[in-house]
Amino acid sequence: MAQTLPRPHRDDVRIAVGGLLGGLTLWGVGLHSRGPNDPMARVDQGWAVLVPLVALAGCELMRRTRPRTALLIGTVALAADLLTRGNLASVVMFTDLVYAAVLYGSPAAARRIPWITGLVTVISTVWPVALWRRPEGLLIGAFCGLVTFTPAATGWIVRNHRDTAVAERLRAEQTALLAEMDRVQAVTAERARMARELHDMVANHLSAIAIHSTAALSLRDPRTSEDALAVIRENSVEGLAEMQRLIGILRDGSGDDRPAAAPTLDGLGALVDGARANGLDVALSADHGKVPAPVELAAYRIVQESLTNALKHAGSGPVTVALALRDDWLTTRVTSPYADRDRPRAPGSGAGLVGMRERVALLHGTFEAGPEDSPAGRVWTVRAALPLNRGEAA
Repeated sequence: MAQTLPRPHRDDVRIAVGGLLGGLTLWGVGLHSRGPNDPMARVDQGWAVLVPLVALAGCELMRRTRPRTALLIGTVALAADLLTRGNLASVVMFTDLVYAAVLYGSPAAARRIPWITGLVTVISTVWPVALWRRPEGLLIGAFCGLVTFTPAATGWIVRNHRDTAVAERLRAEQTALLAEMDRVQAVTAERARMARELHDMVANHLSAIAIHSTAALSLRDPRTSEDALAVIRENSVEGLAEMQRLIGILRDGSGDDRPAAAPTLDGLGALVDGARANGLDVALSADHGKVPAPVELAAYRIVQESLTNALKHAGSGPVTVALALRDDWLTTRVTSPYADRDRPRAPGSGAGLVGMRERVALLHGTFEAGPEDSPAGRVWTVRAALPLNRGEAA
């Protein structure tokens, strides 16, 4: 199947028509490039000028779609024009073909054509001077350079500017894309952080409320129900206060007219006392010293979530919390009696272990959670090791 030629660009059609009409006008008024006695004008018939003129106008139609073919045919047509009395429009159209071949041609052609035209210009300058021994031979080199090298150099400069503009536009688009990706990642990371904070701050209180309300509804002992209601009220008030502070942070960056203080490891005692009030038998052993704030917050939240999980899932028995500082690592270990229940004593979202694992991963630490055997029986153990140097960088 024959390959169809691409349609010429409408601007190329205008250039071709304009060049042809201009050449016909010059021919019609009898204006030629060379006189009748010029030794190069081997063909003196007036119509002979029109043949290269029409050929060059046809080449202009291909200046953008097939620039290499247009330049080769145009070179032959210009050589034919030199054998006639010449037409200025033919020379002008040939210079445009050289310019278009560099601008629209392949990268290899764009590099070669300026070198070739420059070499031709040098030869056409040196050879006449050496042959005739007259300075007028320099005019031939100047004319050749004006017709060949100048449009080629111009096309090379324009092409470089165009390629630079395209590269800058692509770079700007890539920068905008990377900025959008960074924005999305930042939003996602912030949402994950707030989800962890919301879960860790409120889940403990809501779990205690759910467990003690179940006990108050199932037991008929007024004293037990009164104690359960007291625990429910305490946890609901504390949970409400935590929610209000969190809402203040989300809304305008403040809570109670000031930023909410992040919990510290010094508050583990109060955290354990609250767990004991909720019914857990908790023993605390903390030897941590001074640690970076990110590590301190992560360790506190891990202990908090582990106690919440123990309240919801653990069986009867002691719960141990141990923190130790060894070789620039803060290790956290929480154990609770393992109970193989069909369902927990309070509903949960299942995001507790995920949140703890994310906190440890952000500090490039290690995290393990699962059942294991111990001298006291089967227990559920949560282990986390947090590097202090990563915490300082964070």
